[in-house]
Amino acid sequence: MNYDSFSENVKRALESLRQGKMILLFDMEGREEETDFAIPALSVNPSDVRVMRKDGGGLICVSVGPDASEKLGLVFMADMLRDAATVNPALAGIIEKSGDIEYDSRSSFSLWVNHRNTRTGIPDNDRALTISRIGEIVRDVMEGIDVKFGSEFRTPGHVALLRAAEDLLDDRCGQTELSVALTKMAGITPAMAICEMLDDHNGLALSKEDAIRYAEDNGLVFVEGKEILEAYRTWNRMQS
Repeated sequence: MNYDSFSENVKRALESLRQGKMILLFDMEGREEETDFAIPALSVNPSDVRVMRKDGGGLICVSVGPDASEKLGLVFMADMLRDAATVNPALAGIIEKSGDIEYDSRSSFSLWVNHRNTRTGIPDNDRALTISRIGEIVRDVMEGIDVKFGSEFRTPGHVALLRAAEDLLDDRCGQTELSVALTKMAGITPAMAICEMLDDHNGLALSKEDAIRYAEDNGLVFVEGKEILEAYRTWNRMQS
């Protein structure tokens, strides 16, 4: 495929992801306005978790593509809670509804899991095992291999799974969909570990300018959601 029309940042980001490397992903002005670490789940090791934990500080999650989510039976947490509220009405008042989220219509949270071979699930090596094995399970199910998700994972756990919207960026432009859109364009397994970057001084989201400086200082690609959206629309047209 010809990627000449893509921005240099997008091309560099795709190449980094194909090599299993970490990038920095900013969503969009007027949305969360956050920068996330993003790395293919298949490539994650304990040192990657340490970087996300110490230099990111946000929640370490795994974005999973919609097709794989469907095959694995990963449903939205809000939908599970609505079902549970039919038995326990006390849950009804806390389930997200339209207008609850200032920057979006809904969240993408699904299950929270630990791999069954972890102990507490929270140390770097435990989370790395959970994340990398999620990547392997997603790869296998997308290759048509019969996968029993519950045989390897238990819930609740310490790694949040995020289910990407069915139509990805045509539906929602969150970090979940942006990261999965990158996997599709890169031709890699649609499972990405992501983690928000926070500012050590004020506890707020790290500014875009500081995230860009971090990327420059650490040799990482910094890419913006608006670039990804433009490239993804071009890529989609190429598929038809």
